[in-house]
Amino acid sequence: MTTSKQPLLRVENLKKHYLFPRQWLGKSRAPIQAVSGVSFDVASGETLSLVGESGCGKTTTAKCVMRLVEPTSGSVRLAGQELLVLSDEEMRAHRRDIQIIFQDPYASLSPRLSAGNIVAEPLKNFGRMSRPEQRERVEWLFSKVGLRPEAVTKYPHEFSGGQRQRLGIARALAVNPKLIVCDEPVSALDVSVQAQVVNLLMDLQAEFGIAYLFVAHDLAVVRHISHRVAVMYLGHIVETTDRDTLFSAALHPYTEVLLSAAPVPDPRKPAVRILLNGDPPSPANPPSGCCFHTRCPLARDICKTTVPPLTKRPSSNGVEHLVACHFR
Repeated sequence: MTTSKQPLLRVENLKKHYLFPRQWLGKSRAPIQAVSGVSFDVASGETLSLVGESGCGKTTTAKCVMRLVEPTSGSVRLAGQELLVLSDEEMRAHRRDIQIIFQDPYASLSPRLSAGNIVAEPLKNFGRMSRPEQRERVEWLFSKVGLRPEAVTKYPHEFSGGQRQRLGIARALAVNPKLIVCDEPVSALDVSVQAQVVNLLMDLQAEFGIAYLFVAHDLAVVRHISHRVAVMYLGHIVETTDRDTLFSAALHPYTEVLLSAAPVPDPRKPAVRILLNGDPPSPANPPSGCCFHTRCPLARDICKTTVPPLTKRPSSNGVEHLVACHFR
């Protein structure tokens, strides 16, 4: 899977299966197949969004890329360096190039550290700055994310939710990373604050050329911030293309269902909702063949036995459009 630019991040056939210990009476449980052979690229200065319903494997994929969760198998290359073969000590040297913004702005900040110390922590871990230089850098970061420099002495409980997420952004930005993983960074915020944080992320990307792997379920946010979008279902990527093509000419049946569930902002335009039959399959017992065939209106016998590969489809505007479906 390629992009128009040389990829900064390349993920190939990434898998994560959670194994359970043996239970009472010697019975064992099947592994949870959270991520099943995911592949994608992210170019420098690009935003790739991972979207899908809750439990589809978006966050697990992001954590595997960060190696906060160890993948079962696959490949993760950052600037050409394979990360999954590195020891913990060797990986530490690369962590300054890939940072993360967590979903919960309340739980992701230590209540015992002042805001200034929270943002300065990466500088202490990776930088060789004197205390005055650290202080100057932290104040500069505060101004960049829209916080007052004098707020460095405050503690997290003294900030609002949006301000706390700005602290998380400043912390991620501290060591000049090449890639920031954004794990639903605005889902816990009010709508008006969401817009401010998303616009801040876009401004920082334009200024510093940072790449984002953006995990989200809010399609309005995804449409605003993304360059490309990858749609996940039950641990698989089922469609990948640029933002405009996805929202105007989606091909995979699941993507069409996902888009139909998004609220329509125009009250004069009737919403056309596509309803699915049945419940999502369990990742502990995924269906054979196409992962979506148990709920797909297009499903045929081949869908029950053969996994559709992520294949390039013809595109009217020349952009890459990859779809995993036998009939689209």
